[in-house]
Amino acid sequence: MKFFTDFLTRKEGSPATDLGIILAVFGIALFQFLGRLPLIETDEGRYMEIPREMIERGDFITPTLNYVKYFEKPPLHYWLNVLSIKLFGQTEFAARFGSALWGILGIILTYHIGRKVFGRREGLISALILGTSVGYQVQNRINITDTTLTICMTASLGFFLIAVQDGERRKGLYYYLFYLFAALAVLAKGLIGIVFPGAIIFFYFLFTKRWALLREMRLLTGIPLFLLVAAPWFVIVSLRNPEFARFFFIHEHFERFLTKVHGRYQPPWFYIPILVGCMLPWSFFIPAAFFRAWKERKSAGADARLYLAIWAIFIFAFFSKSDSKLIPYILPVYPAIALLIGGAFVAAFDKGFAPLKRHAVTASIILCALGAGTIAYPLIATKPAITPAGGAIIGIILLCQGVPALIAAARAQATVFFSALVIFAYLFGIFGPPVIYAKIAERKSSRELAMIIREKAGKDAVVATFEYEQGLPFYTRRRVVVVGGRGELEFGSRLGDQSAWFIELDQFKRLWDSPTPVFALIQQREVEPLQKTLATPMKVLGREGRRILITNH
Repeated sequence: MKFFTDFLTRKEGSPATDLGIILAVFGIALFQFLGRLPLIETDEGRYMEIPREMIERGDFITPTLNYVKYFEKPPLHYWLNVLSIKLFGQTEFAARFGSALWGILGIILTYHIGRKVFGRREGLISALILGTSVGYQVQNRINITDTTLTICMTASLGFFLIAVQDGERRKGLYYYLFYLFAALAVLAKGLIGIVFPGAIIFFYFLFTKRWALLREMRLLTGIPLFLLVAAPWFVIVSLRNPEFARFFFIHEHFERFLTKVHGRYQPPWFYIPILVGCMLPWSFFIPAAFFRAWKERKSAGADARLYLAIWAIFIFAFFSKSDSKLIPYILPVYPAIALLIGGAFVAAFDKGFAPLKRHAVTASIILCALGAGTIAYPLIATKPAITPAGGAIIGIILLCQGVPALIAAARAQATVFFSALVIFAYLFGIFGPPVIYAKIAERKSSRELAMIIREKAGKDAVVATFEYEQGLPFYTRRRVVVVGGRGELEFGSRLGDQSAWFIELDQFKRLWDSPTPVFALIQQREVEPLQKTLATPMKVLGREGRRILITNH
């Protein structure tokens, strides 16, 4: 333990050594077991099928899903998954490789930003906090666009913060990197890639009165660089698809933010418990970190801490106000909060543990309670989301984290307390995500049934699904017929003649009773009503969760 605490608290140290250790430690945590579980619906199936179709069609401009146009997201995440497929094949490991890589790069970026702006310890401590936060560990092991956005947003905002520091010798480089990654953020998820940096920088200038920085921001060369990277795809895809602009900019931006059209409404306070849960075990120190930023607003580094606070608060408030909410949306706030918490811990190392002691004791007690509760949960719950073995693994890790942390907190041993949280939070990152996702994958994956289809369905067979299954086309390597509700394929299904691929129940019945071999993926609740109306008896080929695979031959 002493070696570890000495490593943490050294004010000077080689960046290469620190980065090597970060790469090794978090590479083990994030990359292991990536390919063990099947793709989890809905995101992972979608974000692998789109690049698979790009490769098959040889078209990397117009995204398609189940071979109809799909314009909900820009292409950067798809392009990166194309490269991953080319490297690792059409596998689950390829699906999650990019997110795990972005997770490590986010930790490295946090280290670099913290070191450049505050010092070596702040960078290292903040990187460890980010890398061992529960939500960061879990979400960077699945294939979602928010991980790509987060790395681009962190780079853009972080490089700007470095560039505005007095005495920074490579201001020009960091300003151009700011523009470059803002452009990539736009290609990752749309207009927020520039709205967020623009608004955060505006409020930073407003509160600090540093408007003179506009003269050194390389606006005349930086804006063309931004447009050179961000604009070409939008121009080309609009020329090829006249319907793109209205759907993407109006429906996917303004209507998503201002209306409930996407069916993802949650109350304004939705992200408060999400942030607390996803930044465990460090979320207990968020109030102390923000209080320190306010209390020391006139001390060294105050402007940088203000910038980080604006970064976190603006993005958090934006998505809290939005009428479309999903858990991963606030991933980009984690690096800023990690840097603020990291600074608070370094101050505790130097000036005493008193400002954090109450938070530390609370965190330790709650971790112990969570550990005991997690062990008991699978044993008493009617339908537990994790197995008893998984509950025991996670619960023991939480207890091992909470007990020594409580002892260290009681003794006001700041470095020992921090070390205890980091070590066992890291172990949670290795063992927790596979346990958490095992049950989810069991409920939300169609892989095993798709493999039966690949084995038994000939080229003349029709593969159909009630309620579109994102992973079914990816695993079967073929287009599927969608029966009934079209879901997110509604827009694309209206373009061109798609009548053979999007059918209603009456059409399905006629198809089923025809000589054509049909393989259909249905839900358990649909079995009995269908049996009563189909002339040709069902043959059940397999079951997976609530999904049932049936055929007519």
